[in-house]
Amino acid sequence: MRLIIFCLLLIGIVSCKSEDPLKTRNFSKVEITPLQQDSLLNIRALEVVRSEGVGMFATSSGSLGHVYPINHPKLYPDQETQMSCGIYSKLEHDTLMINVRAMALTSKGMHYITIGSPALIYKRAKSVKKVTYSETHPKAFYDSMDFWNDEEGIAIGDPTDNCMSIIITRDSGESWTKLPCDDLPKAKEGEAAFAASDTNIAIIGDHTWVATGGKSSRILYSPDKGKTWDVFDTPIIQGKATTGIYSIDFYDEKNGFAIGGDYTKPNDTLQNKMRTIDGGKTWKIVASGKGPSYRSCVQYVPNSKGKELVAIGFKGIDYSNDFGDSWTHLSDEGFYTIRFLNDSTAFAAGKGRISKLTFRE
Repeated sequence: MRLIIFCLLLIGIVSCKSEDPLKTRNFSKVEITPLQQDSLLNIRALEVVRSEGVGMFATSSGSLGHVYPINHPKLYPDQETQMSCGIYSKLEHDTLMINVRAMALTSKGMHYITIGSPALIYKRAKSVKKVTYSETHPKAFYDSMDFWNDEEGIAIGDPTDNCMSIIITRDSGESWTKLPCDDLPKAKEGEAAFAASDTNIAIIGDHTWVATGGKSSRILYSPDKGKTWDVFDTPIIQGKATTGIYSIDFYDEKNGFAIGGDYTKPNDTLQNKMRTIDGGKTWKIVASGKGPSYRSCVQYVPNSKGKELVAIGFKGIDYSNDFGDSWTHLSDEGFYTIRFLNDSTAFAAGKGRISKLTFRE
């Protein structure tokens, strides 16, 4: 009996021990290292392989590029990592002008989707180079792409009927199926999405959030990898074709953040940032009337327990370490999109360039 009581007390002590508090960081500056600069570059599609320190991107002219370490930090831990960046291929299809603003990577291949009609998905994997989806419709315009796993992925676009366009693959991108509007929430008048940074979709496990924008800006939500859908209203600024959510990110199944505004009024800061703590069902406006103003991309800083965020756009780079309640403006340098390699380093891309960002306290 005494042994049992001792064990129970020991279990109680261990289970009640609080976790070590997360050290509160406060980035005060960002170092921007140009990797590729060319006036013809226009990059909104960007992904990273964190384990390898590699970045992949696609341009508005269909060129494909990569960023990779010359001296990998795992092999050269005492040396500053040097990066190489360049264009290695180009997507082509008859005489079409290829414009890519969204892409996704899995261990089985790379996938790219074009804007406009015909909408095309390209798959690239070792010896595979082919178009796996084509959609011809005068309203076709796909904005973002992501994958749940190596086999299952999703792309979303503007409505061609009375719902958002959502296509899904269950076979590693070999084929794609467009969901019928009977299976999706009906779109409101003027509701669409923005192909600004390839961050209209957020995925955590099987959970999926899709951000819409325009005259109506809402969140489409699926708990089961796109099999069933619900829709939630948001308080973000909306009502015009240029207003609404431009970017969304989730840290876990409950905590998410969205940013946007009106790119035609890039200095406005009212009602353009919002946060959820219940998985996207309800949203609260934060930092209204304060910076940052319009931004095209927001991302959680890895390993920050959802406290740290970086927002980026053509008006600059901003950082928050209190869940988005307050922000520090770090730079006026403009980019369209950002992806983190680790909790202090990221790649950012935009008009005319791709750069490495190093955040420092």
